[in-house]
Amino acid sequence: MVRRDFVKGCVAATICATGVINGEVKMKTMATERKQSTEEVQIRKRMDEWVNAFRSKDINSVLSVFALETVAFDVVPPLAYTGRDAYRKQWEKLFASYQGPIEYEIRDLSIAAEHDLAFSHSINRISGTLKNGQKTGFWLRMTACWRRIDDQWLIEHEHVSVPIDMESGRALLDLKP
Repeated sequence: MVRRDFVKGCVAATICATGVINGEVKMKTMATERKQSTEEVQIRKRMDEWVNAFRSKDINSVLSVFALETVAFDVVPPLAYTGRDAYRKQWEKLFASYQGPIEYEIRDLSIAAEHDLAFSHSINRISGTLKNGQKTGFWLRMTACWRRIDDQWLIEHEHVSVPIDMESGRALLDLKP
């Protein structure tokens, strides 16, 4: 069930309520031009800073966007990382696997935010050259749940995934938006 007061704020974030039936709010997507909320602007700024940190492999700045008790569902095992310190180890492995900078692009970023809660989703591309010389480049999906803590937007939950082929069970890394 979606909080009715949050739905009012979501109208400005491309999602709106189409009615309340038996206490549940029905949702639909809207494609409308609108002014970004202050919260959205702040989160977009955090995302821009995060991308720049990612590209330069600045692990402390990358991790600064995550809450201390963040829960992350990443594309690599385990099923879940609990806590920023546990997630740090995965970031260290990722950055160590690439030679030179890593390219990172965010497309179709959508943010719904009101008061101290927000969520975002986007299609992102990571590319670069691995230490073994292999060039990589693939698109992934990212959803983040944000909370404003001490006047700073932090990710409390992140979910990163890639589509899979159901017959083979293999990740589909060659898809393009």
